[in-house]
Amino acid sequence: MNSPIIQLLVLAGIAVFLILRLRSVLGTREGFEKPPVTESDRSALRRRPDLEVIEGGPDRDIVDHVDAGSDAADALARMKRAEPAFGVGDFLGGARGAYEMILMAFENGDLSEVKDFLGPEVYEAFSQVIEERRERGLHVEATFVGLSEITLKDAEFDETTREAELTVRFTGEITSVVRDAGGDIVEGSPTEIKRQRDVWTFARTMGANDPNWILVATGE
Repeated sequence: MNSPIIQLLVLAGIAVFLILRLRSVLGTREGFEKPPVTESDRSALRRRPDLEVIEGGPDRDIVDHVDAGSDAADALARMKRAEPAFGVGDFLGGARGAYEMILMAFENGDLSEVKDFLGPEVYEAFSQVIEERRERGLHVEATFVGLSEITLKDAEFDETTREAELTVRFTGEITSVVRDAGGDIVEGSPTEIKRQRDVWTFARTMGANDPNWILVATGE
């Protein structure tokens, strides 16, 4: 037997050994291949815009915060199509910081640093309360302790105007003292932590160059 044939037999033997070895480590693939996405599948996904394709499952960035199939989930999915870089988790992270910043500005009576983040009606309402305190000679001293709850309550999206509104429930923990003109405490305690519950609605035009969300409504 000549040398080329011997070499071929040796190589064939090595190939069989390697195949058997790989099968023992990786297993075989029988019936578990991911099926191709058909046009009917795509149509079903278009009918359920709250379900984005992530390894064949729902968009966890949406359904971790609102119920799958809800109007809010649908609105969030349409926001993402209008602005692919938008993320619900990222928004809530920003809302957490905005809540502390705006709440403390209001409590301490100085809105100058947060004016650009307030809608006209909210700014007017906050300013009126602050002015009433001043007229009565009252001064608030507040400290933000922490945020015990932040939950996305609702979401709405107008595809015509591309205006998005996200409503968030906050439960903050603060210490707050109200002093009169003489410095005496008329309300609160510097050591008692109280819970501050708020429901705020933020708005923004999706796809706009300005990345900031604006506080347009407040409630409880």
